[in-house]
Amino acid sequence: MWKGNLVMGDMTRSVLRATFDAQGKPTGQERMLTELKQRFRDTREGPDGTIYLLTDETFGAVLRMEPAP
Repeated sequence: MWKGNLVMGDMTRSVLRATFDAQGKPTGQERMLTELKQRFRDTREGPDGTIYLLTDETFGAVLRMEPAP
């Protein structure tokens, strides 16, 4: 689950997930979706916690991302 995590597209053509401790200090980070080689334009969270990503390329897409069970 991504509760309490920061998920955002960044300028390195990946999605960054940062984790934090109870005091709000960063404890780790993970880069995801680098294999797509897409620039991520926007990141939004749906009402069910699903993350939606908009890519900014000639053949761009709206992607749906959910945490592994």
